[in-house]
Amino acid sequence: MATAVITGANRGIGLELARQLSGDFDIIGICRRSSEELDALGVRVEAGIDITQGQDLQRMAARLAGVSIDLLINNAGLLRPSSLAGIEDELDDWRAQFEVNALAPIRVTSALREQLAEGGKVVIITSRMGSIADNDSGGAYAYRMSKSAVNSAGVSLAHELKGRSIAVGLLHPGYVRTGMTGHTGHIDPDQAAAQLIERIHELDMRLTGSFRHANGESLPW
Repeated sequence: MATAVITGANRGIGLELARQLSGDFDIIGICRRSSEELDALGVRVEAGIDITQGQDLQRMAARLAGVSIDLLINNAGLLRPSSLAGIEDELDDWRAQFEVNALAPIRVTSALREQLAEGGKVVIITSRMGSIADNDSGGAYAYRMSKSAVNSAGVSLAHELKGRSIAVGLLHPGYVRTGMTGHTGHIDPDQAAAQLIERIHELDMRLTGSFRHANGESLPW
């Protein structure tokens, strides 16, 4: 059976992706702390991994040594308030969002790059809030900036992995009711995960480097 690695698999969208993909993939869930819900799935859990810390990334790669990864889903994300007036007081929160949302997906992919199977897939769960063209309300400076940054990095990653026929997808899950959004939103995590999985199945070299909504819509940069 093919293997899928999912970061932030202990809750929210990551947990639902693990649950719904477990019939088709051997799942490896990466997280800082597991959860009862993730443990109940009976999948492999690699807890104690903070994807913003170099030593933890090395430990993750060592634990997964010898595993051929067919699907890597960089799902973990962070949303905290950020404002023009509050930037100096909020600067640690701004930086934390860059670490988790922009740098961590690339750091995780780099740490596992030799284990990515030829013809495999790398997915970054991003946000349409990273779209500059679609920004019609402003605000959420740090979150928007971090998602724009990871979108840019994802396109570069698509170019870099093209020679190994590894497709890279940048996917927006929609406005999902999770702990990160204060359980507000338009859809539940199980619905979002089901749509994301449809897009993951569609992902191929023709679509590599694309920025898409979970409903299949192409999103503007």
